[in-house]
Amino acid sequence: MDKLVNDFSFGLFFWQAIILLVLIVLLVKFAWKPIMDSITAREEGISNALAAAEAARKEMQNLQADNERILQEARAERDAMMKEAREIKEKMIADAKTEAQVQGEKMIEQAKATINSEKNAAMAELKAQVSGLSLEIAEKILKQELSNDAAQTTLVEKMLDDVKLN
Repeated sequence: MDKLVNDFSFGLFFWQAIILLVLIVLLVKFAWKPIMDSITAREEGISNALAAAEAARKEMQNLQADNERILQEARAERDAMMKEAREIKEKMIADAKTEAQVQGEKMIEQAKATINSEKNAAMAELKAQVSGLSLEIAEKILKQELSNDAAQTTLVEKMLDDVKLN
């Protein structure tokens, strides 16, 4: 450092100062404006990129909110459809039970009617057979008892007595 102070020359300092001033003037005249323009453009680019990023973030939030709303609407619609399907299923089951019960009652009534008609037919047939047998028996008895005149007279008198009593 001592050597620098001892070797100091005003002429050299003067020319170096002039060269520095000329360099600064040239830089200001030719380089300062393009440098400042590029810095300004860079700042604007960064600002625009930040604004675009913020807009994209807001748009993403809006899209997420819309997606969530649509998802909730879809869930609500699905739940409503499931509820409606359950109600339709329960109604169909109830209708089927009612229809089966009605059909069962009709079948029971038809079976009762069939049983009654068959019972009546059987009773009528039985009566017809009993009456036929009774007539055959009565005919045989009457032939046997009415084979002689005395028995016929006794039977007629007995029947007349029964008729008078009634």
